[in-house]
Amino acid sequence: MSTAVMPATTTAGALRRLYFVRFGFAIAWAIALALTAASLTPISIALLVVYPLFDAAAAVVDFRTSDPTGPRAALRVNLTLSLATAVALAVAVTSGIPAALVAWGVWAITAGVVQLVVAIRRRRLGGQWAMIFSGGLSTFAGTGFILMASGPEPSLTGLAGYATVGGVFFLVSAIRLGRNTKAPE
Repeated sequence: MSTAVMPATTTAGALRRLYFVRFGFAIAWAIALALTAASLTPISIALLVVYPLFDAAAAVVDFRTSDPTGPRAALRVNLTLSLATAVALAVAVTSGIPAALVAWGVWAITAGVVQLVVAIRRRRLGGQWAMIFSGGLSTFAGTGFILMASGPEPSLTGLAGYATVGGVFFLVSAIRLGRNTKAPE
């Protein structure tokens, strides 16, 4: 593997494509979860576990297309957090929706911090303000999920909204990165 620095246009183009895919996945996932969020069923459980696995796969793609001088250490942390969360959710669902909300909330907080770090490191690429905002918002949402777990009627429905908002932030970043995918003239 070469240690040459990738041009910003290459990184921006790869991120743009990845962000469009992440947007599409988040929206499709949110719709599927909203339709099954009333209780823990095999489908809703599978959806809960699949989301962090998709995030882990996206971290791998992001790592492979990122500038070697970029936020690769943070992407490794994100990969580890996402894989651990998939396992934690698979275990948590055996205890019910509140436990799943706590596991998701912890992930949202920690992944939000990592997303914030990655986006700040990439701000020179452009299109990262939405990712910075998304990372910060994720930490607050995660806290909300943890608090929701102890409420009178904990529900998975909020996770669908969380994924939708996150998907929109990926879409905004993808669009904003579009101007950086062309080489300077």
